[in-house]
Amino acid sequence: MVINPILSIFIKKLEQLAREDISDLKKFLKPFPLEIQENALWLRDFIWSLYPQANELIYDNYNALAFGWSPTDRVGHTFCSIAVGRTSMNIHCGFYWGNHLTDPEKKLLGSGNQYRYILLKNKKEFPKAYVKKLMQEAYDYSLTLIKDPNQIMQSKTIIKSVSAAKRKKK
Repeated sequence: MVINPILSIFIKKLEQLAREDISDLKKFLKPFPLEIQENALWLRDFIWSLYPQANELIYDNYNALAFGWSPTDRVGHTFCSIAVGRTSMNIHCGFYWGNHLTDPEKKLLGSGNQYRYILLKNKKEFPKAYVKKLMQEAYDYSLTLIKDPNQIMQSKTIIKSVSAAKRKKK
């Protein structure tokens, strides 16, 4: 399929605008220590640079600030996410359907029915190449869950929920 060059430029610009609009996200990250904020934003850039066409879904919840990427606006289609724990201050690079992923190096944590994650302790030790492979697999799986192709959207940042109460660190 040949894409009109002007349309292609327009799509790239939309992707860039969504990715660069971090004003709300910075507001939600403000209660966290500066190092946590910086690491979460670094991980966000890493993920969105690989999937600029995806939509960012933000959940500022009681226990955590979570933002994930989906080809639609539905959480059930989310392929990866970042969760920042309010009390643990842990940063998860998570996979909503992680139980469906191959994990030959056994790096994924979690024993629930579906969610799996890798802790981001520091950027230098983060297994970027391994996570890229997992993300591709997770993205491909998320596409199989979409029953109506009209649900697919591109490059939007969507605030899905904001909890009034937030858990305080003990």
